[in-house]
Amino acid sequence: MSTVALMWEARAVPGRGNELLEWARSRVLAQEPVRREVFRAPQDRVLVITWWETPGGVSDDLPELPEPEADLITRAVHRWRFESVGAEGPGGS
Repeated sequence: MSTVALMWEARAVPGRGNELLEWARSRVLAQEPVRREVFRAPQDRVLVITWWETPGGVSDDLPELPEPEADLITRAVHRWRFESVGAEGPGGS
């Protein structure tokens, strides 16, 4: 099994960051990921990372958050997919 992280990042229209944050939190995916975290950043940006266990690594069939309504965001959503190549604990071990 491989661990895959999907990253979804959007930038809200100025002043609507909280609305975008709530929008992202309320989205239900077709499957539940192993883990899901939601982050906020300056300039009304929202980042969602989901972790998945897959038999063959990065795959196009994992569910992702959709695009929000066009009037809520300033640009198209950015998306990245990563496959884990190992984890390190505290102290680099």
